Amino acid sequence: MSPIPQIALTDGHRIPQLGYGVFKIPPEQTERAVTQALELGYRHIDTAAVYGNESGVGRAIAASGLAREELFVTTKLWNDRHDGDDPDTAVAQSLERLGLDRVDLYLVHWPTPAADNYVHAWEKLIGIRDRGLATSIGVSNFLPGHLQRLLDETAVVPAVDQIELHPAHQQPEVTAFCAAHGIRIEAWGPLGQGKYDLLELPEVTGPAAELGRTPAQVVLRWHLQHGHIVFPKSVHPERLRENLDLFGFELSDAQVAAIDALDRPGGAGRVGPDPTVLA
Repeated sequence: MSPIPQIALTDGHRIPQLGYGVFKIPPEQTERAVTQALELGYRHIDTAAVYGNESGVGRAIAASGLAREELFVTTKLWNDRHDGDDPDTAVAQSLERLGLDRVDLYLVHWPTPAADNYVHAWEKLIGIRDRGLATSIGVSNFLPGHLQRLLDETAVVPAVDQIELHPAHQQPEVTAFCAAHGIRIEAWGPLGQGKYDLLELPEVTGPAAELGRTPAQVVLRWHLQHGHIVFPKSVHPERLRENLDLFGFELSDAQVAAIDALDRPGGAGRVGPDPTVLA
């Protein structure tokens, strides 16, 4: 199996383009699931405090025997921890649960614009990075207006913006803003979380049949060819293997364009929360 590409971040660090996400994996199953992923060759693990499973990730990492420098671990600051010095407490608690002295990437999970405290949270993440508790810092679910305010008020560019992104919800305004400022896109829900018939559409099943691949592999390959960082979630070993096997084939320009055309403008294809209203 081909090695996973490393994507350069604007802060000079690098991130594996393909990882393993543990969103909605029950805490009691997380250690086993992450252990399987690490055994298969995943080295990038994406979790969050609100998932409630950082401890399981930490136990799997500790038992793996892998050197710390071989791993890339992301976690996130939840919405009710933005104020005062709470981000400092929150990252310390996450590190304790993970059994680590630093994370590779720490994210502000949502902008929560109604609370109007995401700039303060970002300023606290800058301090967390500067103290060596996070190698890189970024945001999640931020739209261009949120990102511009961070740039205007702190001049520190997020390394990544982790956003809902799949063929029905491609967020071209966000991706264009990020491309212009060197912010890498991480796609959460890269397969649409099974909430629409993505894997049955002819634009996906056609290339899958032509290339001898699964529809899910075709969609994930589409993400990679657009430069997105992805971390699909599964607890099934056969699917974990399948999701790793994305580097021995390519989609043609026409196949990529056909999937591009599946976008539903105006947020019509969104399957998760709206960042403008989530508190």
